[in-house]
Amino acid sequence: QVQLVESGGGLVQPGGSLRLSCAAAGFTLDYYAIGWFRQAPGKEREGVSCISSSDGSTYYADSVKGRFTISRDNAKNTVYLQMNSLQPEDTPVYYCAADPRDWPVHTLCVLMRLTGSWGQGTQVTVSS
Repeated sequence: QVQLVESGGGLVQPGGSLRLSCAAAGFTLDYYAIGWFRQAPGKEREGVSCISSSDGSTYYADSVKGRFTISRDNAKNTVYLQMNSLQPEDTPVYYCAADPRDWPVHTLCVLMRLTGSWGQGTQVTVSS
């Protein structure tokens, strides 16, 4: 059973940074593409960033390009999302999802957003 646990959220001032972690339990992350998604109350879930399993290719939403960096540490079975220059609009709950297919990373990001199995997520609040 694929189980992912998100952590690292918190309260940060505008311009600050956070690093989110997505840890895998019960399976090896090496063979899965991983995506980060976020959802604000009353809004649709949106894809933030995804990383492939095969070549490490990445996808970023336009709203976070240049500010967020996704990376994976297979030895720790964890994928990270480093978030810099945070703004109030970066506030919602963040979730991660996994997909075992070796497809173009943007396609997988769209697919995971629609079909992902979601955990508790981690709340990010950007406020002064």
